[in-house]
Amino acid sequence: MLNWNPFIDNSKCRLIDQSKPTAADNALASFAIDDALAISVGNNQSPPTIRLWVHNPSVILGIPDARLPYVHEAIDWIKQQGYKVIVRNSGGLAVLLDSGVLNMSLILPDVKRIGIRDGYEMLVSFIQAILSDLTTEIEAYEITGSYCPGDYDLSINGKKFAGISQRRVKNGIAVQIYLCVEGDGVVRAKQIREFYHLGLKDEKGRFVYPTIEPETMASLNQLISVKLTVEDVIERIEKGLKQQFGIIETNQLGDQEQQWYQERLKQMEERNTKALVDDK
Repeated sequence: MLNWNPFIDNSKCRLIDQSKPTAADNALASFAIDDALAISVGNNQSPPTIRLWVHNPSVILGIPDARLPYVHEAIDWIKQQGYKVIVRNSGGLAVLLDSGVLNMSLILPDVKRIGIRDGYEMLVSFIQAILSDLTTEIEAYEITGSYCPGDYDLSINGKKFAGISQRRVKNGIAVQIYLCVEGDGVVRAKQIREFYHLGLKDEKGRFVYPTIEPETMASLNQLISVKLTVEDVIERIEKGLKQQFGIIETNQLGDQEQQWYQERLKQMEERNTKALVDDK
């Protein structure tokens, strides 16, 4: 199993499993929770924390997506397909979440010691390790044609099944990955491709948006011989953490973390309202 030292000296970690979506789930809450945990871990009030989360169908936009020339028409269409829409506060562009996509947040302390690439490399290595008995072909590099492309896209044989973003809050770091475990990656990619088509209408836009080629994306189930469920991957994550740390705490947010969470959620709600205001 991956040795995370010298960055993490703790002999224990904390696991928060929020992988059971409810009818009232709110993707904004997930990013606000990660911010609260980053503050707590950064203040050494909590050990390094792994949070697992799954959402009902949602499209998570990056800040540049909110500046698409026809973003409101694109959002109206994606909502008609049954998706909720928010703008996240971490880097990247639009991604699609549903019950077959497992999200994992790795919350670490001490931003001065851990470089941006270090955070990415740690999470890449962990995912490679927990799936090593199924495949040794997971690579990390940008998959051109995927949605939300980046240097740390995870792929097998050139087909992307996961993407990673990172957010730094005070002295804490939240490295976030979405893992497309179940379902059809091509179908997801077609939805995001149409979102950009409607949002741009052949205009250039203020940013460079990806030209999505759906065949560049897949789920783990489409790429390996074993049919995994989200629950299977969660079990593998728990096993890997026990091998790494030995002691795993499973307590939910404390009172101070709840306060930080409420503050961050309010900020995110205000930013979303501002980001999606129709100034046309």
